[in-house]
Amino acid sequence: MAKDSEENFAKVRTTSFGIFPEVCAPVFLVSAGLIIAFIIFGAGFTGTAEGVFMDVQSWISSSFGWFYILSASIFLIFVIALMASRYGHVRLGDPFESPRFSLVGWFAMLFSAGMGIGLLFWSVAEPLFHYMSPPHGEGESAEAAIRAMRYTYYHWGLHPWAIYSVTGLSIAYFAFRQKLPLTIRSAFYPLLGDRIYGPIGHLIDILAVFGTMFGVATSLGLGVLQINAGLNHVFGITESSFTQVVLIAIITGFATISVVLGLTKGIQRLSQFNIIVSVILLLFILVAGPTLFILRFFVETSGDYLQNLIGMSFWNDTFANTGWQNSWTIFYWGWWISWAPFVGMFIARVSRGRTIREFVLGVLLAPTLATFVWLSIFGGTALDLEVNQGVGLAAAAQENVATTLFVMLEELPWNAIISLIAVIMIVSYFVTSSDSGSLVIDMLTAGGHTDPPKSQRIFWAVTEGVVAAVLLVAGGLEALQAASITAGLPFCVIMLGMCYCLVKGLREEPITPDPQETEPEAPSETMGEISSDENEASPASS
Repeated sequence: MAKDSEENFAKVRTTSFGIFPEVCAPVFLVSAGLIIAFIIFGAGFTGTAEGVFMDVQSWISSSFGWFYILSASIFLIFVIALMASRYGHVRLGDPFESPRFSLVGWFAMLFSAGMGIGLLFWSVAEPLFHYMSPPHGEGESAEAAIRAMRYTYYHWGLHPWAIYSVTGLSIAYFAFRQKLPLTIRSAFYPLLGDRIYGPIGHLIDILAVFGTMFGVATSLGLGVLQINAGLNHVFGITESSFTQVVLIAIITGFATISVVLGLTKGIQRLSQFNIIVSVILLLFILVAGPTLFILRFFVETSGDYLQNLIGMSFWNDTFANTGWQNSWTIFYWGWWISWAPFVGMFIARVSRGRTIREFVLGVLLAPTLATFVWLSIFGGTALDLEVNQGVGLAAAAQENVATTLFVMLEELPWNAIISLIAVIMIVSYFVTSSDSGSLVIDMLTAGGHTDPPKSQRIFWAVTEGVVAAVLLVAGGLEALQAASITAGLPFCVIMLGMCYCLVKGLREEPITPDPQETEPEAPSETMGEISSDENEASPASS
């Protein structure tokens, strides 16, 4: 294994290209060229593009849905087995290095990483959809309500965070323990050796760029749909493709300002704002909504999820073939996998100094628990209004999924103020997602540079907004789903390779049997170390 971080970083050759001062030319030019070609195709041939998106989604879902299902379960089994193995005490950094963040601070950032536009979009609508049209049994019953939350937890719980754990753990181990560049290609060093600095390594990072770009664009597209729906609900602003493109342009402008301000003044403050407002909104709904019902609902549905976890993890809709799984589970697994480079990179950066066992326990359990609390409060309130109070939220969700959150908030006190706060929060998550996503893509296209030039981040932030706009115009929600499923497939193969390489790397390293070894000492400066401005940064996830 390579040990000199500066020497290894120098092997990824970077150069200036026009207005971009530091890029890995093969990764940057190929990624940017293909994405720009996609933009031209989607914007210039909208009707054709919509048909292509739908055909690709249908083919991948039908042909490779089983592969997504199996892979996601493999990732969950893999990280749990690694946590329980003799490698669990291996530190993600130097052997005696202390964690960079306190346990409370680390959990807070993991919580922040798990709360994003996607959760705001689906936390109310998804349980209602599953209640009306469950994958098994009859809908619109008490059993259907419990089953609805079982599958909502399945889509947002342990499996997504296992996907993020695989990527984050691989990046952290090879960057901080083996002193390789902070990029996806480094995870393949045990298999490829110095060939990671050549064409094969470039291809790996290009696939990671594509996954991140379309994963982030999917979230941005969902966010704009919901912002437009909220503005229509509160202020009567028309819902249309034109309005949504204008909103993308405006909010991408905010993201660009955040890029220019930098991590400390930009994304860090927005992330802290996101957490504060999210907790306020969560507590308000818990208190103003059916509090006792929510508490009972959380306990019962969490137990139901755990009881049925193994069966759900391998269910493939083999005989019924209703298309339900393709529309929901396959979309989610593709979305999470396409987000894996982005969220994995962030998790790795804030987890330096943790052991593998601490990492898996923290990344799997803390965000999953926080997400279940969120879903039980939002989804539980929605199902109580639907099942016990006859409000008709499910019909509203089927008519326009983006408005469902605001229709639910209308049933609570101070609904106009709370709806406005929800819109502001979605905008803030949009900005942090765009800014953080552009940072990760820029790092990948700059050869793993931990503080790449702002001009390149601005380019990628604008590009993300344009891709989201093209997807919305060329097919709306269906096109967003198609983008995630398509972008996630090749990176799913990459992730399976990462599992193999991580085990191979651990086996080749002499492992000290004593996890306490000696008193921690100050960590050394490495190219894998994040700058002081980045220590508090926290992006929004899907």
